[in-house]
Amino acid sequence: MQFSLKKHSSLVFFTALVLYSCNTDKQPIEKVKNTEEIKYISESLILPNLPESVSFCGEEFPLDNFDIRERLDKELIVNAYYHSSTIQGLKRANRFFPEIEKTLKENGVPEDFKYLCLIESGLSQAVSPAGAQGFWQFMPQTAKEFNLTVNNEIDERLDVTKSTKAACQYLRMAQNKFNNWMLTAASYNAGMGGIQNALDDQQVDRYFDLHLNNETSRYVFRILAMKIIFENPEAYGFSKKQIELYEPIPTRKVIVKSSISNLKVWAKMNGSNYHMVKVLNPWILSDKLNVLDEVITIELPK
Repeated sequence: MQFSLKKHSSLVFFTALVLYSCNTDKQPIEKVKNTEEIKYISESLILPNLPESVSFCGEEFPLDNFDIRERLDKELIVNAYYHSSTIQGLKRANRFFPEIEKTLKENGVPEDFKYLCLIESGLSQAVSPAGAQGFWQFMPQTAKEFNLTVNNEIDERLDVTKSTKAACQYLRMAQNKFNNWMLTAASYNAGMGGIQNALDDQQVDRYFDLHLNNETSRYVFRILAMKIIFENPEAYGFSKKQIELYEPIPTRKVIVKSSISNLKVWAKMNGSNYHMVKVLNPWILSDKLNVLDEVITIELPK
């Protein structure tokens, strides 16, 4: 059996650390310069027990069921030890969660769905192999069905606020169908038709009782695992004092009512540059904008 260094990197590091400390020919461990980093890494290898109770959108997870408990435990272990991804998520969440939370609330969707967005994209403008894109991972055709513009110049899947509103439309529609937020969340992965067919075929009415493909079976558990970690990161080895969280970016909004033939020139005329236009407005794909009847808002540094 081949040993995967990537898969067992934490174990390799910890074992090497113990062997080093036991070697009397080497420098004593207390004299190693970066002792705080060693302490932080070693402490992060300790995973606490599951919370006594957890809930998603107000519905309790029945943790007295061994299958449910172990499925959640697995996702906690995966995400607590996936340090690079979870740390980046914590950094970005400090910047983007306030706006996402506000949009969810305004559209009647529980705040816990911000963690669905997190597991979908890591709060980045991710692109899937199938062509889904943005924080909420909309496919091009689905995006258009929920009133997002997708063309050669503009892709509103990459607009955080507009794509969150579109996701809210889908989630409310699914909730009206299932009257259950966990099934609604699962349908974001498998589709409403896929979940309804599984419910009918297996003659059950709860997400926990469905036998689904591996991805959808893990989906709600992944959401809840991230909620648990993000609500108490220190317990899982992520100290916010040691992580430089990204702050929200102060911007000013510029209303555009007519077409822009050259965004590079336009940016300079408005006291900024083309690079910052692209950074703050990733939904702009081209170096020009054709404005017809609509009004477009572009964000620039404040």
